[in-house]
Amino acid sequence: MKFEAGQVTEWLDCGNKNATVFTNQRMLEIKKDKMKVPQSLVNENSTIVLPCFIGENVKITNSKVGPHVSIGSGTVIENSIVSNSIIQNDTIVKNAEISNSMLGNHVSYTGKSDDLSIGDYNHIG
Repeated sequence: MKFEAGQVTEWLDCGNKNATVFTNQRMLEIKKDKMKVPQSLVNENSTIVLPCFIGENVKITNSKVGPHVSIGSGTVIENSIVSNSIIQNDTIVKNAEISNSMLGNHVSYTGKSDDLSIGDYNHIG
């Protein structure tokens, strides 16, 4: 089998939080025409600004989400504004305004505005 190098049009990195959030933003833009909001989404009095990736069984209440947000399955967002961020699975965000942030799995974050990097199983607020 003969291998040949392909053409690289854009280098996307995931070496740190800022690079990962930027890569997420770019991938959402590249794939925006193919993404769908799952039927399991519970959207109560909230605005979703596309492009966003939303996993299964997500609940968003009294919030604004997007653009450029990826939300993992089972996550709950209440009374918050979230933009340009990655939120993993089974995480709870309440009464917050976050941007350029990355929150891990099973995180609970309440309050204040911030640029965050929070690992799995942390509870803040």
